[in-house]
Amino acid sequence: MLFFQLSIGQTVLGKWKTIDDQTGKAMSIVEIVERNGKIEGRVIDILNPANKNRRCENCDGENKDKPILNLRIIEGLTKDGNEYSGGHILDPKTGKKYKCYITLENKDKLKVRGYIGISLLGRTQYWHRVH
Repeated sequence: MLFFQLSIGQTVLGKWKTIDDQTGKAMSIVEIVERNGKIEGRVIDILNPANKNRRCENCDGENKDKPILNLRIIEGLTKDGNEYSGGHILDPKTGKKYKCYITLENKDKLKVRGYIGISLLGRTQYWHRVH
């Protein structure tokens, strides 16, 4: 019974503080939700006041020049075992979209991997749950 109770709290859904893998600085808060059976994530807060009004200048298509605040950056992930994959992640700094998978390291730490082609060619960030 104890195992069952612990596993209930272990979900990717919720609010996560994003940490830049190159600088180690906290960047934003992303809320991950399930919509129509798919996982998506949206920027709900930008932690550096100087960046609050930034726009996705390097994005293309429908995201071109959209405010980064409230921008959907994770789309289309589905559960595959312990990982969510099959979708993509948008890097608002570069405007580039990457294939993506996310997996829980523990209930408060999320591994986010964006990559091109195969997952060996990419970057990993670790996000921390906001309580």
